[in-house]
Amino acid sequence: MPQLQVLDLSNNIISNLSSNTFDGLHNLLNLNLANNSINYMDNKILHATQNLKQLDLSFNNLTSLPEGLFKNQKNLTWLGMHQNRLHQLDTTHLDSLSNLQVLLLQKNHWKCDCHVAGLKLWLESFVYKGGEIDEILCTEPEDLRSKDLMKIPHELFQPCPSVKHKPSHADSEHRSSTTQSLHNKYEHDNNSDCNTNSKQRTGNLRHAVATVVITGVVCGIVCLMMLAAAIYGCSYAALMAKYQRELKKPEHLGPEVEQGSTEEKEPLDGSLA
Repeated sequence: MPQLQVLDLSNNIISNLSSNTFDGLHNLLNLNLANNSINYMDNKILHATQNLKQLDLSFNNLTSLPEGLFKNQKNLTWLGMHQNRLHQLDTTHLDSLSNLQVLLLQKNHWKCDCHVAGLKLWLESFVYKGGEIDEILCTEPEDLRSKDLMKIPHELFQPCPSVKHKPSHADSEHRSSTTQSLHNKYEHDNNSDCNTNSKQRTGNLRHAVATVVITGVVCGIVCLMMLAAAIYGCSYAALMAKYQRELKKPEHLGPEVEQGSTEEKEPLDGSLA
């Protein structure tokens, strides 16, 4: 049916689909696979449906998406993946959806750790450009359970540790045990680094508090010294002013004393005359 535009396969018991299920449906616009038991999708299953505008994968058992699933879906405007078991979503799956307008991701098993920070940035950019999303609630870790991913500050997401050496698949039991030992050692080293960093942060915090306390004490001492100097200066000025007044008193009393002695002498001279 090459002219088919709408295909509704919802509410069945479909668990998997082969890679060529939709081959030849070049005019398909709306594909509804909701409410099935799909737990895996081949990355080539949508390659023939390049004109697809709406895709509903909700209410299934998807735990992850294969790389390149939406590679040719440039015309897709509506994508529903809510009510699955997704715990992470790589933004490379969404980068090719240049015309996407609505993205539904709620009620999945979102693990809000360092790996979800990239998705949060992508969703913020998507909403800023006019896109519509639903509420994305975290299930892990415990302290972020039921929190909306879009409302969690970026500072709470620590950068993911870079792993330089990836464990290879072992062909023998000996290689498997060796790889596991190296992996355990790597985790132990990472935990040690985390503990060391936490101790360093605690030491830096104590150093900062001690610096603030010492600075406060020094400033208090300086203020007291300035206050004492001000009091001393005022007292000295008052004493000097009093001393100057005492010195000026005899100078004012001198002429009065002399006038008094003259007046006292005149009657005496008259009596003698």
